[in-house]
Order: sequence, then C-alpha cells, then structure tokens
Amino acid sequence: MLRRRDRPVRFDLKRRLAEVLEEQVGDMPGWIVGRLIVLLILVNLIAVTLESVPRLAASYGTLFSTIEIVSLLAFTLEYIARIWVAGEQPASRHLNTAQARWRYIRSPAGIIDLMAVLPFWFAFVLPTDLRVLLVFRIMRFLKLARYSPGMRSLLDALYAERRALVGCFVILLGATLISATAMHLVEQHAQPEKFGTIPDAMWWAIVTLGTIGYGDVVPVTMLGRLVAGVTIFGGLIMIALPVGIIATAFAEEIHRRDFVVTWGMVARVPLFAELNAGEIADIMRLMRAQTVEPGNMIVRRGEAAHSMYFVAAGEVEIELKDGRIRLGVGHFFGEIAVLRQARRSATVTAVTRTSLLVLDAHDLQALMEREPRVAERIHDVMRQRLGEKAVTPKGDLVTEELEVETKLGKPK
Repeated sequence: MLRRRDRPVRFDLKRRLAEVLEEQVGDMPGWIVGRLIVLLILVNLIAVTLESVPRLAASYGTLFSTIEIVSLLAFTLEYIARIWVAGEQPASRHLNTAQARWRYIRSPAGIIDLMAVLPFWFAFVLPTDLRVLLVFRIMRFLKLARYSPGMRSLLDALYAERRALVGCFVILLGATLISATAMHLVEQHAQPEKFGTIPDAMWWAIVTLGTIGYGDVVPVTMLGRLVAGVTIFGGLIMIALPVGIIATAFAEEIHRRDFVVTWGMVARVPLFAELNAGEIADIMRLMRAQTVEPGNMIVRRGEAAHSMYFVAAGEVEIELKDGRIRLGVGHFFGEIAVLRQARRSATVTAVTRTSLLVLDAHDLQALMEREPRVAERIHDVMRQRLGEKAVTPKGDLVTEELEVETKLGKPK
C-alpha cells in the first residue's frame, strides 16, 4: 500500500522538476534556476579566463578552485536530473523511460552537458593534460545555447543549411587548389621558397581567399599579380556565399520560432479555442507577443489606452481603488478602455513572469467585426464584469461603453 501511494508523488516530483529545468513561461522557480545556471556558466568562463594570468592564478588560486568544484557539482547534478526527467519532456512522452533517456544522452545538448563534467571527473583518477581540460572548460559556453533563443536559432539554422555549407566548403577547397596551382606555375622560379610547390602556395591561396591578407607571401611577377587579383575577387564570393546562406537561414529560423511561440500562445487563449487554424493564423498577424518580468508594470492608471491584452501564460494583478484582482491564463483585460478610447482606470502589474498577446485598438475593432464569436465573447465578459462590479464606476468598465457594440459589429 505504501509503495502504491509513493508512485504518484514521485511522478509529480519528476514532472515538476522537468518543468523547472525547461523553464516554462510564467514559472518563477524555473526562471530562477535557469538564471542561476546561466550565472554559474558566466562565472565559470570568467574564472577560466582570469586563471590563465599567472599573477592572478597565484593570488586567487583557491577561489578559482572553489568555483571549479562548485561548477562541477552543479553541472553534474543538472546532468543527472535531466537524465532522470527525460521521459517527462513533451517531445519524449511517447517513448519509454530508457528510450527517452538515451535520446537525451545522444542529443547535442546532452553531449554538451556530458562534456562539461565527464573529463573533470576523469582528472581526479587519471593523469590528464591540464591544457585539454582548459578546452573542455571553455566548451561550457555552449551550455548557454539552451537558455538563449538566439543561440538555439543560430545552431538550428546551421544544422538546417549543413548541406549548403558543406557545398561552400567544397567550392572553397576547389578554389584554393586552383589558385595555388596557378600561382605555383607563375611564381615557382621567382620565389621557389614560397611557391616552389603547390602545398606551399596553398597557404597563400587560403589567406587570400579568406580576405585576410597577412602580407607574408606576395607575388612579385606580373602574371603572379594578375592571378592574385582574380583570387581576391574570388575570395569576396567565397565569403559572401556562406554569410548569405547563414543570414537567410537565421532570419527564417527566428521568424519560424516566433511564429510557433505566438501560435502556441494564441491557441492557449480560451477566447480563440473554437477558431480553426486559418482563423488563428489571421489573428496572429494582428497580435504581437510580449513577455513581462515579475513586478513590472504593464499599464498604468491614467494613461491613454491603445491596446488590450491577453494572458497566455503567467498571472497579472489589477490594482483598483477598492481592491485588487488577479487574472491568469486565458483572461484578457483593457478591452473596455480601448473600445471607449478612454484612459486606464487601473494599474496592471505582472505577478509572475507573464507572456502576453497585445492587440492594438484598430486591430481589435477589425477582429470583432470579422469574428462575431470573438466579439460576442468579449461582450459577455464585459457584461459579467459589470454585473460583478469588478471595477469602479469611473473605471474602464462603464455602462456607456456598451453603446459601442452596434458600431463595432456586435451580432444582433
């Protein structure tokens, strides 16, 4: 009996730990844990850099060692915890526990997490070159990719365009070989020590095609300078080609990530639950996503109302003259002042890390005219709030505001 009762507790703990490690939007513990790990990574990288200075290493060696031990323990516990909760991740819930854990271990993020700790545990029992450990300590920088959407998007863009980038690398090798061969033919007698062989000339070709131009090896003959000029123009193409591919893929990945995030936020709002995919896509074009940190003010009493807000994740608190009201996921606020073109009667503050969807006044009017179901739901909430006297008579919700219903396309 005791074992059966323990199972749900363990399952809940595992699910909760997975949510914290993945830093769900609006989850304060997850936000704190994520920021602490990022801070630890940054402190670790700073310590590695400063420790390479002999004077600082001699003076603060104990501090650097303490930072390394704390980092090693923290990253090890994080790695073990991520293996334990791997089956609770949304992308792995269709797998059994062993498959989910193996999927994480062999994933790029899992390999980075392993490389951040494994070599240092080996260093305690095996003789290890400290220079090799230094490389692995710097590699902890890659752990930031989990907490930086920009880095994740860049890595995803590089992976998506890996074939095109490999093609660019093959073209670069071919251009290097052709340029080195041409320079070897025209400069081998004038500078045998620098262009006497094709491998010798390849150093000059790589430097020139890379538009670096160290100047340690330069042609002296007329034909050699002509070959160098053609190689320089080819180098511009070699640089522009992968840069253009990466920039385009990165921009598309950012757009795709924003689209997915916004889609998920819109789909979580009950007001839009009955809409189909096409209608949700149309609404997404009208809205913009906004994330508010805990304690930050969203709107202030007395300021002009230009937008209404939907709570997609987190919680907000509305400060009225006679009390406070809290709204959670699925609720919206600010619609009455927007419809009436009035000023805010309440101050709204984020209680937790909150993800909002913002709809401007003219877009709200267009949405209500185009989507009768959405307009009806908004008016139902308006009547409910009026009936409950949730705000002051001179606030956002007043009976005069219902007069705009016919003008805004309320279904009769």
